[in-house]
Amino acid sequence: MERPASSAPPSHPRPGTRDFRLLWWASTVDGLGSQASGAVLPLLLLGLGHSPQVVGAIAGVSTALGLLLGPLVAVPADRGARRRVMIGSATVSALAMGGVTLALTAGDPPLTLILAAVLTERTATACFEAAARGTVALVCPGPEQPRAVARLTAGDQGALVVGPALGGALYQAARALPFLADALSYAVSALCVRAMRADLTAPAPHKRGAARGREGTAGLRTVRSSPLLRLVLVWSGTVNLVVVALYFTAVFALQRAGHGGAVLGAVLAASGAAGLAGALAAPRVAKRFGVTRVVTGVTWLLVPLTAALATATGAWAYGVLFSAVCLLMPLASVVLQARALQATEPAVQARTGAVLATATTGAAALAPVLAGVLADRLSTAAPAWACGAVLVLLAAHTSRRPVRGALTAEAAA
Repeated sequence: MERPASSAPPSHPRPGTRDFRLLWWASTVDGLGSQASGAVLPLLLLGLGHSPQVVGAIAGVSTALGLLLGPLVAVPADRGARRRVMIGSATVSALAMGGVTLALTAGDPPLTLILAAVLTERTATACFEAAARGTVALVCPGPEQPRAVARLTAGDQGALVVGPALGGALYQAARALPFLADALSYAVSALCVRAMRADLTAPAPHKRGAARGREGTAGLRTVRSSPLLRLVLVWSGTVNLVVVALYFTAVFALQRAGHGGAVLGAVLAASGAAGLAGALAAPRVAKRFGVTRVVTGVTWLLVPLTAALATATGAWAYGVLFSAVCLLMPLASVVLQARALQATEPAVQARTGAVLATATTGAAALAPVLAGVLADRLSTAAPAWACGAVLVLLAAHTSRRPVRGALTAEAAA
């Protein structure tokens, strides 16, 4: 049972100790299972005779649920139910994917059953992610948080590389196996969180007196009041939109050039491996060059790479250039995530993280639509040129003196 919230700071194990290793495994195994099942879900639906429109609609609705529910469930997580929310959410997700496994073993399940299971899993996953956002600060001391964020990001990138390949191999053997693997991954995540010894109840906020009815907007008010958090929101949302749009730009161009799924899979795997390397290198790069130079420099370096993608013609060129984008992006994003963590009181970290994640996920969800419209109405290079123009504006913004000052200011106590 979690102890009541206290104003005394909790004791924090260092990254690499038992609690952080359990948190890392919970996050990484969860991501691996989700990537394995998510990669083959469209194939399953198409194989059952459903149209691409149905596949897209299910993906859109599940994403929208995550955007809506994340900020809501962050309130009870910040108020002391973080462990219970994480364990309960992982358990519900395991049951949902287990249900899909049993249904596929028995025959061809109806669309309503798959839809119910996917939406249940997406809802529970959104709750888990919202509650997990404030956990890093409760198991790691401030100086170690950049390295902790880098390791968690590296785990996510590793799952992005291995998960789709694992899901494809399992699906080839039996169509129910990727969903069984996902169910087992959620069970492992629940057990890891349950085994953590740290008190996952955040300390009480320093500022009291806010009405309970306003607790749901505490994350938004925290972001609005902090120049650093506003920068994180703008930078993360913009760069995620650009990266997703560039990926779909490569997909459209390679498909029109006659390349098949093997080439697209190789591009995705290479970019995921590059992102993994970038995440692991981020703390050392930030320590050597400084936070301000890393964020500003990475943003400017993305501009010529984006322009080069607009003029690329071959599969190798797309693979190399997009991998370079994915290598650079984590160098800045890991630093910004760590700064945001240090600048936010533990009592509102889940709600603040939900606001930042909603903006980032919303931008990423919008990117394929914008890329498709530009590619259809103008040319396959148009999305990359548009992304380049957006990055020039973002780079100019990060170069402004007030923004650079927010990056160098000390994190809030």
